[in-house]
Formats: sequence, structure tokens, C-alpha cells
Amino acid sequence: MMDKIRESRVRRIFDNANFVRDLGIELALVEDEFCETFLTPTGRHAQQHGLIHAGVLATMADHTAGCAARSAVGLEQDVITVEFKINFLRPAIADRLRCRGRVLRAGRMLVICEAEVFAEKDSEEKLVSKATVTLAVRET
Repeated sequence: MMDKIRESRVRRIFDNANFVRDLGIELALVEDEFCETFLTPTGRHAQQHGLIHAGVLATMADHTAGCAARSAVGLEQDVITVEFKINFLRPAIADRLRCRGRVLRAGRMLVICEAEVFAEKDSEEKLVSKATVTLAVRET
């Protein structure tokens, strides 16, 4: 079970991420090596065809994976993304987006995570993107 100090440090990642806050991404759940976020999209999140912009989905996946990774490292360590790959599986049309990030492997120098973004529309949830994120462990 995650201790309160580690959880508060993961939550601080959201508190200190101005761009993520500006987008409206909110932290829903933090557990050991797992993080869940959500976003209620508005018109400002749309691209030219009215779909949710790929940059919104990528930012959500990256930041959610980062929070999962942060929960897997020591209290005096932090993580920073060094690489990510994202697949957009279908157009994102949603009343709400939900992202689930989980650690696949936590090493001393790198943490590998995956993050899935789901579009919730009319009480139905569909997977719209999947990312693999590599994060470097660094001392704070």
C-alpha cells in the first residue's frame, strides 16, 4: 500500500504542472505503480475537425504515466520523460476522457510505463490511444 508521503509527492506533480492544469486534466487515483486521470473536454481541446486534439491525448498519457512512475521510485527521486510512443486507435469523441497509467518495469535508472486513454460517451467507454513511456530516474 502506498504511504501518504509518496502519494502527496505524486499529487504535487499535478499541483506544479501548469500546462496540465491549464488543459484541465485532473488526478483521480494514485496507487502503487498506477495512476488514473480524467478530463472533461471542451471546444478548446478540439482540432480542426472537431475531434479531441492528439496533443491533448499525448499530454494526458505522458503525465499520467509519469505519475505512475513517480510512485515507483524512492522518496528522494523523481522522474522525467525521455521517450514516448503513442498510437491513436480511433478518433476521440468524448464527454469525458479517462487515462490509466501503470508501471511495466521500474529499474534503478529507467521506468517503463504504459498509458491508455479512454473516451467515455453515452455511458460507453472506448480505448482511443495507447502510449509507451520511458522515464529517467533522477535525484531531487
